[in-house]
Amino acid sequence: MKVRKLLIVLFVLSLWGGTMVFADAAAQRVNILVNGKEGVNSGVIIDGQTLLPLREIAGSLQALVAWDNDTKKVIVTKPNVHMFLFQDQKTFGNVDKNNRYTFNVFAQIDNLTTQISAVKVSIFNPANQETVIQSQDVNLKGKDNFWFRTENIKYHFETAGKYAVRFFMKASPTDEWGLVSEKMITAE
Repeated sequence: MKVRKLLIVLFVLSLWGGTMVFADAAAQRVNILVNGKEGVNSGVIIDGQTLLPLREIAGSLQALVAWDNDTKKVIVTKPNVHMFLFQDQKTFGNVDKNNRYTFNVFAQIDNLTTQISAVKVSIFNPANQETVIQSQDVNLKGKDNFWFRTENIKYHFETAGKYAVRFFMKASPTDEWGLVSEKMITAE
């Protein structure tokens, strides 16, 4: 009886393994590089068609992705977002490590072809830990451009490395934050 169960299990596993090998041969994997960075999810080629993970590619291009269930369309929006970092009235970018700086972020957004509900500006330390600088709901009433300036933030650049200041948007309150712009600050 045990031998019979063992044979059945081996047969099922062999069948499953053969199916996986066939599926892998039928669908060829494709590695994705966007701006020199390899994607987490790979694409596949099936019947001569390349299928790619849209949300990951749009995210790496700093574009928003939305699904319109009524029209069954995926909408990709890439607004122009220009960010400037100010300390008092002067722009800045490089800082001394283990110092505290007071600064604010100014963003100019144009070419906005979709409605958005909120914006967020965060700073990420070299260990990729997020500190939210400011988050705010917005009501643009059909505008395709706007300016956004954060309040002053006091931030301690504890260690040497790259600090990313990132600007995010949400198309609707239930959507995830979409990264649309990034500036780097180097602490030495």
